Amino acid sequence: MSEPADLSKQPLGLTELVLRDGQQSLLATRLRLDDMLPIAAQMDRVGFWSIESWGGATFDAGLRFLGEDPWQRIRELKQAMPNTRQQMLLRGQNLLGYRHYADDVVRRFVARAAANGVDVFRVFDALNDPRNLACAIQAAVEEERHAQGALSYTISPVHALEDWVTLARQIEDMGAHSVAIKDMAGLLSPYTAFELVRALRQAVDVPIHMQCHATTGFAVATVLMAVEGGLSNVDCSISALSMSYGHAPTETVISMFQGHDRDTGIALESLSEIAAHFRTVRQKYSSFEGQLRGVDARILSSQVPGGMLSNLEQQLREQQSLSRFDEVLQEIPRVREELGFLPLVTPTSQIVGTQAVLNVINGERYQTMTRETIDILRGAYGRTPAPMNSALRERALREGGGEVELDHETPELEGLLERLNQSATELGITFEHGEPSEEELLSYALFPQISLKFFQNRDNPSAFEPPPQAVDDSAPRNVADVDETLKVRAMGDNEYQVSVDGQSFRVQVHPDDAAGDEQERDTPPPHTSKGTAVTAPMAGTVLRIVASEGQAVAANEVLLVMEAMKMETEVRAPQGGVLCRLMINTGDAVAVGDTLLEIN
Repeated sequence: MSEPADLSKQPLGLTELVLRDGQQSLLATRLRLDDMLPIAAQMDRVGFWSIESWGGATFDAGLRFLGEDPWQRIRELKQAMPNTRQQMLLRGQNLLGYRHYADDVVRRFVARAAANGVDVFRVFDALNDPRNLACAIQAAVEEERHAQGALSYTISPVHALEDWVTLARQIEDMGAHSVAIKDMAGLLSPYTAFELVRALRQAVDVPIHMQCHATTGFAVATVLMAVEGGLSNVDCSISALSMSYGHAPTETVISMFQGHDRDTGIALESLSEIAAHFRTVRQKYSSFEGQLRGVDARILSSQVPGGMLSNLEQQLREQQSLSRFDEVLQEIPRVREELGFLPLVTPTSQIVGTQAVLNVINGERYQTMTRETIDILRGAYGRTPAPMNSALRERALREGGGEVELDHETPELEGLLERLNQSATELGITFEHGEPSEEELLSYALFPQISLKFFQNRDNPSAFEPPPQAVDDSAPRNVADVDETLKVRAMGDNEYQVSVDGQSFRVQVHPDDAAGDEQERDTPPPHTSKGTAVTAPMAGTVLRIVASEGQAVAANEVLLVMEAMKMETEVRAPQGGVLCRLMINTGDAVAVGDTLLEIN
């Protein structure tokens, strides 16, 4: 190993995060392309090393909530910013979904992402299992794009400095052009950052980049000490969407090194228009913001990443359980340890977080286990850093069908294309060129049900969340004028967006309350229970119904599958008997405690 290059006189490179992780962390990934493009040309002139504009949860959110084609987003952003590298966050063998995909899917996805405008691929794995990094890194190298392998940084009794050095060497051996420290929960303290960066620079020849969240209050000091240790590039987010759940402010980082050896060379004046734009944008999307306005020291123990916190609050609201937020934060470290001291980053943060929510709101720990929790315990995501809880693992092997042997080599794409074409025919979906494009096939590969809904409703904005309304600073601000600032927009059956004085809210109206005062409603006959009610463990959507009326079912048999908080949750029979009444259909939205079916 040669001596590390002297960086003392080299400008510090900056990756701007506002279009991806900045808005994902603070605005629950709801920022729309229409609010990015007006400022893109100005961002392109700044001189950032890269702009992170794609990947992470943006792909899912575009299809699921916004009705936006994520492939169109990266194409338009690259066209608007031709002089700046466009960077994406890629979850290795997970890509952007919540399971592992075969190598042919990974290679095709990387190839199409590169063709659509991605220049830098930051590749990480939630378990830091190198087997889950190799294919994506090598695919990016083959596409002649910058391949960056990331360390999903965490702290636990089983993580040590030597482990990070070993993983960095493995990433370099895969052909990566740089190594990134991904501090998704803000756990990297300043002096530890100095030691870690210095150790990595002595171990590998490639540059070291770093991303760290501000949630615990470490971020700015950690950036300073990491640069002192020899960091080449650092992530930051424009001040208007920074700190709290997010990252160190871009302007602050530039000012810290201005006039010194590692001066970024970026003029602060070039950022003022960008910051002003996103201050307005932040007001517009304020209904998606979390409660945190400063530092949350609880994260030092719960280790929930900043990108998940605002989403977790949003999801607890949907579960009508926001008041139990602190209980969930206390439950998360317990679940994490029982699942093998997982680093908490997508998808493991979502898996652990959702399981913690279920454990809290159901009143009994692991009364219900998500499909993804079962798969973690079965080994479907790779090697965990530490042994898992043996009782939970035995149960998962029983319910899930045994140990999973990872197989990334068996091709998947051909079978996916057949299923997509079959589903499209059944649902009456047509594609522009007769057959689905490669991008459409890859969207389906990652999110089958969500993509089908998107394909069906491309020209039907009402099937998705309505765009937030711009804040009118001239609007009246007193109670007497509230009628002039009240707007109601239908989103779907019994669901509305209500905007009051610039603040937007989503409201669901129970069908019994939906009729006007002058309408007389037919009173349905009282429901007579025929057996034991099986209720929804949490709010979500009925994804698949496995059992049918009149079918004999055994205790613990899977009856249906729900999607809740982006995870699949199996609803099982509490007892043996006959399924005597189904009270839901596939695609139905249900609330916590709603009766799904009855067994006698």
